[in-house]
Amino acid sequence: PDGPTHGGNFDLSYLRAVPGLIIMSPAGAEDLRRMLATGTAHDGPAAVRYPKDRAAPSAGGGPAVPLPVGQAEVVRHGDGPEAVLVFGPLLEAATEAAEATDATVVNMRFVKPLDGDLLRELGASKRRLITVEENTLAGGAGDGVRSFVAEAGLGLEVVCLGLPDAFIPQGERKDLLAEYGLDAAGIGAHLGRPAAGGTVAPDVARQ
Repeated sequence: PDGPTHGGNFDLSYLRAVPGLIIMSPAGAEDLRRMLATGTAHDGPAAVRYPKDRAAPSAGGGPAVPLPVGQAEVVRHGDGPEAVLVFGPLLEAATEAAEATDATVVNMRFVKPLDGDLLRELGASKRRLITVEENTLAGGAGDGVRSFVAEAGLGLEVVCLGLPDAFIPQGERKDLLAEYGLDAAGIGAHLGRPAAGGTVAPDVARQ
């Protein structure tokens, strides 16, 4: 297990500050294959942020096809008023949590640039966006979504789930995700709640 110096939970935050850098976060092995191909084909800098963990083998065969830059993937279409935007490998947990409230689930894939067209589309049909990332909330992917929603005037409530502004202690990844509310139960606890009364909700991280 990695300790406070090697958790990697600040990666998205400091990478977002680099102009012109494409930042990708895969949900699984096939995403990772395609993101490596995307970065190789891109005429500019690119970063792929993935966890220290195991993933099911990719079902893809042959050369990986690059992804359209900045395009997310809706993996669950729900009729509920919420959409869960997942940046990275917590997609399975978020999808499990979304079943109870029939929430839409999106594999965002790109931290930068964001899929602005999809966010505008969600703005027309949803009341709340819940971002999920395995990164500190300070300056992370959720911050990017919140800024986009505010600047585009989408009128959506945004709830950001992630890690606190702190060094995370050593431990097994699975145990730490549960401790910080980033497993299916922790994500599900934020679904189906009454609206906070404003367009933007505060960050959520278990201290």
